Amino acid sequence: MANITAADVNKLRQTTGSGMMDCKKALVEADGDFDKAIEILRKKGQKVAANRADRESSEGAVIAVVNDDQTQGAIVSLNCETDFVAKNESFVKLAQDFAALALAHDTKESFLAASYNGLTVAEKLIEQTGVIGEKIEIGDFRKVKAPFVGFYIHAGNKIATLVGLSKAADGADTAAKDVAMQVAAMNPIALDADQVDQSIIEKEIEIAKDQLRQEGKPEAMLDNIAKGKLNRFFKDNTLVNQDFIKDSKLSVAQYVQSYDKDLKVAAFERVSLA
Repeated sequence: MANITAADVNKLRQTTGSGMMDCKKALVEADGDFDKAIEILRKKGQKVAANRADRESSEGAVIAVVNDDQTQGAIVSLNCETDFVAKNESFVKLAQDFAALALAHDTKESFLAASYNGLTVAEKLIEQTGVIGEKIEIGDFRKVKAPFVGFYIHAGNKIATLVGLSKAADGADTAAKDVAMQVAAMNPIALDADQVDQSIIEKEIEIAKDQLRQEGKPEAMLDNIAKGKLNRFFKDNTLVNQDFIKDSKLSVAQYVQSYDKDLKVAAFERVSLA
């Protein structure tokens, strides 16, 4: 039987993140073979993942990052089962690492297949499921590419947003962060009226007409009044038309143009665990 030292156990712990006792048991079972011990711990993770596959992973950490020249950003939601795990420093660090890695990938599938410390991201999730004992998964993956991209992460890592601007104008960093905060707070359904799904528009028109009928309005007037209500819906629910939360005298579009008359919001993404 191999002599298992505390240094061996600690090395395996540092490599895998598993608990000291789990690492010691794996090394004993592997007769001191380090690679075999890692494989034993990975198989444990697979078993735990299979057993918890039907569990709900509604907690976690949502992290947004941008690249060095701020031309693209990524949001990754690393989900778990409990708030206790979500607040753990090593869990948040893993979410941050994943978000940084996501910058190099345009799809969730490519990201999950990417290499992370000798494993794929998908394999790392299974490994951490074994380490933590909870279902761990990537809940969401979003990207924004634009001439200038800013981000915002709400306290507690429950909401993260990205905002792309049409140019890297003076003050773009402040404008992008302010608009990213707007997206976090107001949760717009689309950038502008043109990007609202037609099914949503039709539903809002029908709701408005039903309300007007209940108020006794003549049928001949319903279309025109409903269109007015629809415009109000667009103002409240599309980002560039919303009142800017820091100055309600301005729309978001007008606020952005206060930095540069040609500056526009080009895109946004929002991921929330709430």
